[in-house]
Amino acid sequence: MLREDVTEAIRSAVFEELAAVGFARMSIEGIARRAGVGKTAVYRRWKSKLSLVLDLVSAVAAQGLPAPATGSLYGDVRALLEVASHALRHPVASQVIPDLLVEAARNPEIADTIRAALLDGRQGVAALVVRDAVARGELPETADPDRAVDLILGPLYWRLVVVRGDLPEGYLDDLAASVVAALTRG
Repeated sequence: MLREDVTEAIRSAVFEELAAVGFARMSIEGIARRAGVGKTAVYRRWKSKLSLVLDLVSAVAAQGLPAPATGSLYGDVRALLEVASHALRHPVASQVIPDLLVEAARNPEIADTIRAALLDGRQGVAALVVRDAVARGELPETADPDRAVDLILGPLYWRLVVVRGDLPEGYLDDLAASVVAALTRG
């Protein structure tokens, strides 16, 4: 039986190693050293660094974003923006996400896992936000959850991950208002 504390130490070490050296230079040896375990402890759990990273990306995505229930479309969008902005500004995430996206361009297996991880969880939350807004009469029944994901997360991802800019005072409020305006226009 595998010890859960060792498995958790390895998982933490993977994120640290990814942030420090990136996927291409990451090694099982480096992960084991950071986790304070032998390489065999890693290989007992995962057959390769690829399977290890894919497993972790899937596990993190499964946790997903919490579905807000503020009682208004603006409140729900604003809450999602707040959670997403904290996640994207996390020091490890800000290093790991861009690196994995570069690797996804080279490796279809990574691309498929990331696509499923990023889209499935976010679309599920967006679908709930849209469904609730439709039920309250804030959006038409034809409102598209995929468009909601694009409008909610696209600008935030661009600003925090691609441009690596700061969020000025009131940015999330303004972005939430813009998203709501765009969604309600159809």
